[in-house]
Amino acid sequence: MKLYAISDLHVDYRVNREALDGLPHRPEDWLIVAGDIGPSEEPFHQVLALVTRRYARVLWTPGNHDLWTLPAGNGGLRGEAKYRKLVSICAEHGVSTPEDPFPTWPGGGGCCVLAPVFVLYDYSFRPDHVPVSQAVEWAKEAGVLCSDELLLHPDPYPSRSQWCDARCEYTEQRLSELPADSSVVLISHFPLREDLVSLPAIPRFCVWCGTRRTEDWHTRYRARVAVYGHLHRRSTSYRHGVRFEEVSLGYPRQWKPEQGIGRYLREILPGPGME
Repeated sequence: MKLYAISDLHVDYRVNREALDGLPHRPEDWLIVAGDIGPSEEPFHQVLALVTRRYARVLWTPGNHDLWTLPAGNGGLRGEAKYRKLVSICAEHGVSTPEDPFPTWPGGGGCCVLAPVFVLYDYSFRPDHVPVSQAVEWAKEAGVLCSDELLLHPDPYPSRSQWCDARCEYTEQRLSELPADSSVVLISHFPLREDLVSLPAIPRFCVWCGTRRTEDWHTRYRARVAVYGHLHRRSTSYRHGVRFEEVSLGYPRQWKPEQGIGRYLREILPGPGME
């Protein structure tokens, strides 16, 4: 029995959408989808219907693209209302979300809780000399502007930073209540640490990549593995003995569709070399 992960499916791209038909059938295994299925509701339904037919259990956490409100469609849902709608769609398909009880991994290796978390970002991934009030302008100076500034609304919060604060408080409370003898797989769309953000072509995109508030979560909450996406740069790295897995698929130019999507699933548990 294995736990796999992938993120950033971006099925609004035809190549990515069609590639999902080649997702392996692994009815005894579990799958994490760590955000960015896409901004439209019907494809979101379709992806969850497909993955829940092929895996024993599926866990999801939202990415920024999932939370977008496009100029037309989505029923006008914005911010928290859009997120809650996606959570309700997940419930229809039996998919675990950051609002559900955290499942315990049944695959052996000691008590391990699988914790999907949704924390957003607060523009704190930036050089210390740049005031938070100028973070977006600092990025724009280098020709970088995330579409979230137009499409990801924080309603009913005054700002995305305040929504992020609320999500962090909620998540910290839930994680602090986990049994002290359990380890955790932290599942986020956004990287939990600033030093994981490596974007050589667009370094100033970092301001839309996370919050310093989660910097020590991997040690504070006894993480065995931390799963994330968002960067479209698949990697395995270690911090303080904890394995961090960036599990993005990405835009069609960022992967090789001719090799099949199955090649881009990353094994989280039991983990490479642990069979």
